[in-house]
Amino acid sequence: MRLFTVDAFTDTAFHGNPAAVCLLNEGASDTWMQSLATEMGLSETAFLLGNSLRWFTPAVEVSLCGHATLATAHVLYSTGAATGTLHFETKSGILTVNPSDDGLITMDFPAKEVTLATVPDGLEKALGAAVVSVSRSQLDLLVELESEESVRSLRPDIPALESVDARGVIVTAQAASSTAADYVSRFFAPRVGVAEDPVTGSAHCALAPYWSARLGRDSLLGAQLSARGGLVRTTLRGDRVDLAGHAVTVMEGTLLLNP
Repeated sequence: MRLFTVDAFTDTAFHGNPAAVCLLNEGASDTWMQSLATEMGLSETAFLLGNSLRWFTPAVEVSLCGHATLATAHVLYSTGAATGTLHFETKSGILTVNPSDDGLITMDFPAKEVTLATVPDGLEKALGAAVVSVSRSQLDLLVELESEESVRSLRPDIPALESVDARGVIVTAQAASSTAADYVSRFFAPRVGVAEDPVTGSAHCALAPYWSARLGRDSLLGAQLSARGGLVRTTLRGDRVDLAGHAVTVMEGTLLLNP
């Protein structure tokens, strides 16, 4: 089987978020896919069989993943295996993907509305920063800090964040006036085996409606301020959100194992 490593939400190798993409020749058991994802050690490994797409972290299967979907579409387009619109069957429903001539890939994802919540006990201590507000989406806790610099300089207590009752913790702020982006973020998900995810497409399913309501615009640019960094273009369309970005293949090989 063909196996790829792709840097997603970037046009520069060794930036963005790396994902493994496994093009299955036949069905595979959950145990086998989880073992390969653990072996790869990336935040997500995508498995594609026909139009069926699944994602595994090194620890668990997840129901929605943006960067590994982008990576999968990039592999199909760049190898000539597919052209035009793609329709992936996933645990979050049908995800539609479209390419553009400049290499930008746009994904149609479900928007995750957020509701205001109380600050969980110990959250500020775990983050090491003052919290402006806390909201919850279907998947994650969304925490707004006072400034871009607060997000950039954050050094959280990762083990302490495991106690947060959510898939992960999105930390965000409005971008500084000197930054080209509209908002910034970081994403921590130790409960699913990812201490800090470099660029998190699914988190922008919540960030897009949150910041579109705050800034009064449907189309925004989000910058994720991990060490690798990456950009996600978002366009809110009711209960859906377009997530767009570039991707770069950095490795291609043959997997010498059968499911």
